[in-house]
Amino acid sequence: MSVVSQVILNADDELRYPTSGELESIKGFLQTGEQRLRIASTLADNEKKIVQEASKQLWQKRPDFIAPGGNAYGDRQRALCLRDYGWYLRLITYGVLAGGKEPIEKIGLVGVREMYNSLGVPVPGMAESIRCLKKASLGLLSDTDAAEAAPYFDYIIQAMS
Repeated sequence: MSVVSQVILNADDELRYPTSGELESIKGFLQTGEQRLRIASTLADNEKKIVQEASKQLWQKRPDFIAPGGNAYGDRQRALCLRDYGWYLRLITYGVLAGGKEPIEKIGLVGVREMYNSLGVPVPGMAESIRCLKKASLGLLSDTDAAEAAPYFDYIIQAMS
């Protein structure tokens, strides 16, 4: 949910107008709109490149994942991992666009640990894969944009750690 939506819902729940502090938070949100759009566009436009680079980094760090018996061994399992990379990158763009972590939490993190555990996927390995996704993504952004986007990756990493 965006800052604007949250302010409106909070004010309405309390039957009041938005406070000056809430209006300032909306102002800040609107002022960063161009940056948030630029970050989301860069990530979306470069998804394939980011996913390829991130997977290359992960397989170099953890060759056991793609070795026989590893969770990403074989074409099908590897394709599923790459699919998840794209999914998490999309979640990051949702958070960036909304200016908050709530979309990531609601759409992507509820039950994620349980799901991966039930599938026998090592959750620490998923956290490492998101670190690789972060590195590949932030390398395409300016320093200012990377600083804005990094906390969204860190949020997912922390949730999986």
